[in-house]
Amino acid sequence: MKYAVICTDKPGSLHIRTDTRPDHVAYLKSCGVVEQAGPFLDSEGKMCGSLVIIEVDDLDAANAWAANDPYAKAGLFADVRIEAWNKVIG
Repeated sequence: MKYAVICTDKPGSLHIRTDTRPDHVAYLKSCGVVEQAGPFLDSEGKMCGSLVIIEVDDLDAANAWAANDPYAKAGLFADVRIEAWNKVIG
């Protein structure tokens, strides 16, 4: 099943994001479940959150994937929402 992992960064945490980005991107590339991923941008064009579409067996697996993201381990996120998602177009 596909899940959207929707994350909002803590205010003032861009340095955590940039410092952790290489490990985060390596995780996305190596885990084998990511279909699409990219950052949300604020009004100044700076990264302020993440959207990752993953395909895993169930919500428990999606939660485990999100918890193991280096960004999550670094304490970047103020909020993480995981929603079942159905691809219709694209």
